Amino acid sequence: MPLAKITLQNFRNHKESALTETAHFNLLVGENGAGKTNVLEAISLLSPGRGLRRAPLSDLARRTSESEAPLGFAIGASLIEQGQVSARLGTYTLAERPTRRLVRINGADAPATALSEWHAVSWLTPAMDGLFTDSAAARRRFVDRMTLAVEPGHAKAVSQYETALRERNRLLEERGDARWLDAIEAQAAQHGARVAAARALLVDRLSDELSALPPEPFAKPALTYRPGGPTNAAELLAVLARERPRDAAAGRALVGPHRDELEVIMASSGIAAASCSTGEQKAMLIAITLAHGALAAEGRPSVLLLDEVAAHLDPVRRAELFRRLRAGRAQVWMTGTELGPFAQIEAEAAVWEVRSGELVRL
Repeated sequence: MPLAKITLQNFRNHKESALTETAHFNLLVGENGAGKTNVLEAISLLSPGRGLRRAPLSDLARRTSESEAPLGFAIGASLIEQGQVSARLGTYTLAERPTRRLVRINGADAPATALSEWHAVSWLTPAMDGLFTDSAAARRRFVDRMTLAVEPGHAKAVSQYETALRERNRLLEERGDARWLDAIEAQAAQHGARVAAARALLVDRLSDELSALPPEPFAKPALTYRPGGPTNAAELLAVLARERPRDAAAGRALVGPHRDELEVIMASSGIAAASCSTGEQKAMLIAITLAHGALAAEGRPSVLLLDEVAAHLDPVRRAELFRRLRAGRAQVWMTGTELGPFAQIEAEAAVWEVRSGELVRL
């Protein structure tokens, strides 16, 4: 049970909610709009990044009325390892600074990236169903989030690479000193190589996990990492220097890890995931999520958030999903409008009914 004593204050439609006595399976049921996904979003913010909705911070805090400014919100949870509390994690905003997220770990201020050193959080939401037909940038974010769950330093490397690229673009636009360009390109190449290597390793490890899964009842995906340029730091540095004129004309770098792509096909047919049916795409996303959950749970606590996943599966696939989740080490949080789809695990789950931002333990 990685997370226990979870508290939400002034978060979305939750004025003050608490979840205690958590279990391996945790179920949130209630009507649409009651605030079930809000709980999952709050838990997702106990990791680096913008959470499972990628919403602006100012949208997350509860408002007492439409005309008043948002309140500050707070989310906290105890991290449990071997039956003992190993850390207290918290993230919050202040009413006077609603766009700045603050983090505290064991009562001390910490950067958001430090949250990933304590536990891994992964999720699957209905909004992700269009991942395979979305932009390459969306798939890079997907890969980066999965990479961060197994490599805590990845977020810092991505941030450093993106910062170096922005500075390089500015220098190219302003025709800055070549010596400054040399220095900033060296930084971009160093951080970019780290980013590319971590992404490639993650896709390789995911592929190994997926190969061990049976082909049914979930369609098995095959993954290929396509780098957007050299993955070696020295080679990437040489390309950045050579491409200065073309990049200056384009207003952006045209080669590098920011152009990486994740290609996904259905292994049994070789058809690109983007061309598969909606059901096949959903099944492949679930397969990837389960494989990643197994990786994320290696060596540290792991949490898996599944929003409205059970209701859209037939009984055979639902039973297989529950079987794999039960065998896994990740703590699982799931939402649904009713308990019916969860009948197979209800007896072993912690269950809450969500009613307009309030939680009732069932």
